[in-house]
Order: sequence, then structure tokens, then C-alpha cells
Amino acid sequence: MTRFLTSAAIVALCVLTPVLRPAAQQQFRGRTDIVSVYATVMDANGRLVPGLTAADFEVRDNGKKQQIEFFSNDQQPITVVLMLDRSGSMADNFVLVQDAADQFVRKLTDDDRARIGSFSRDIIISPADFTNSQAQLSGILKHGLQSVGPSPVWTAIDRSITALLDQSGRRVVLVFTDGHDDPGPGQVSTDLKDVIRRATYDEVMVYTIGLANSDDMLSAYSLHNVIGQASLGRGTRQKTVKPDPGLRRLAELTGGGYFQLDWGQDLGATFARVADELHRQYWLAFRPGKLDGEVHRLDIRVTRRDLIARARRSYAAAER
Repeated sequence: MTRFLTSAAIVALCVLTPVLRPAAQQQFRGRTDIVSVYATVMDANGRLVPGLTAADFEVRDNGKKQQIEFFSNDQQPITVVLMLDRSGSMADNFVLVQDAADQFVRKLTDDDRARIGSFSRDIIISPADFTNSQAQLSGILKHGLQSVGPSPVWTAIDRSITALLDQSGRRVVLVFTDGHDDPGPGQVSTDLKDVIRRATYDEVMVYTIGLANSDDMLSAYSLHNVIGQASLGRGTRQKTVKPDPGLRRLAELTGGGYFQLDWGQDLGATFARVADELHRQYWLAFRPGKLDGEVHRLDIRVTRRDLIARARRSYAAAER
């Protein structure tokens, strides 16, 4: 009888312990009393680290250590808006950017879904619904992007978040830009703080790739924006202008990654790196002490030495 009771207790414990089967994951996603966090872990050399377990992580909510209720190191599907800058300062390298973005598309799995966006005189996101068709997405990159125009960076990211609101699971915005927000006449101007607030409350991860440019190109863009000049030359390179630091801040606060490049670097490799990161993140979840409607500070750490975890810095403790 004792042996029977012990065996029964073990079976009951196994039933109550979160498991990683697809059905259990699907049931877990629908819960409103659980906070999900996706973490990217790297070593001191910036290499992605696989094979960790729940015991390797520590989660703190407003400084208080939390019990990890759920953990998975399986590849999780993503729903992503890939948003591309089509401003004048990018004009000479539109084809280069399209080809690099296509490397990201080629790494999407059958379970991933995506839409392609571009911002210029309008903010356009295609197709009408999220899709896993690489052929359709590649076709949009080749034939469906806008021509030269203004640069409403923050509004474009804000619209990308809106496009993701009715999607479930892990929601991501990947934006490529030279990082200088400059809406045209009549365009909506959005504040970075509002974008950060939305990404926090709506739990959207933002990856940003910022391109360092030369001040002569930015001046040429401004001239185009004012007088509608049709042709923009690269001119003589002068001082390098770094992307807006808000791009890094937005990525860090939402758990995404920030990459700063110049035209001499391999853009395609960076887009491919983002896809690899997204497919190798750890999924952790905990039950918050209370849903008080406030924004809570999150701290995700790896207990192993010399490993760094990157995840979102806060969450809104509210019923959903």
C-alpha cells in the first residue's frame, strides 16, 4: 500500500508539473494570470548559448525573486512586422536593403508569420494578413516597397505594433533605418516615449538595425523633403552621423536586439542573425503576486558565470 501511494503521488506530481507538449503550450498561452518572458542568452563573445534549463535562470519582479512556473527551450513561432526605411538618405542602397531583408525572410519557418512594411510618404504594411509564404514576402520586397520620401520612424514602429495587436504568441517588430525621425508635411509625429509605452503594455518585442550615415546624405534628404527634388546624389562623404540613440533604448527595454552598422558592413548577415536569435530564445513564465495595473520592473538573469540574458525590462501587471 505504501508503495502504491508513493507511486500515485509521483504520478500526481507529474500531472501538475507544466510540460512542454504542444497541447499544454497552447493551453498555457490563453492564461491571463501568467507573465511570459522571452530571453536571448549570449556568452562574453556574443555567441548564442543553447541548452540551458530553468535552473539556470533567475526572475525578479520589482526586485522580488519569482518561481518559474513554465520553461521551454524549444523553438517558438514568431509573428513579425519587418519595417523598412525608404527615406532619401537610404535611396542609393534600396536594392542592398531589399536583398538583406530577404535573407531574414528566407530563415522564417512554416510556423512563423510575417508582413512587410515600408515608410516614406505613407506607412504601408503588406499583405493584408500575416503569412508564412516566403515567395509572397520576397515578392513584396522586390516590387511592393515605396519610393523616396520622408522618414516618420516612430510612427512607423507604432503602426507596426498596431498591426500585431490581434495576433497571439510572440509578437515582434524588426525595423531597419538610419534612425532619424523626420516626418513630412501633414504626417503624424509620434513621440518615442509613446512607442515605448505601447510596446510595454502590448508586450511587443522590437528589434532595431540602425545605419550610420553621412551628414551630406541627411542634408540631401532634407532638401528632397522640402522641394521635392527627384534625384539624390551621395555627394562627398563628410561627418558620420550615428542613428538616433532611441533605437537602442527601444530595443533594450522591450527585450529585442540593437545592431548599428555602416554601409561597409554585411547587412544580410545582420538580418540573418536576428532570425537566428528569435528562433533560439528561451521562454519563461511566472505568476505575478498581484495584478495591480502598474508597470513592474523585470530582471532576468542567468546564474551561470559569464552569460548574459537579454529580455524585456518591464511588464504591465493588468488583466488581459
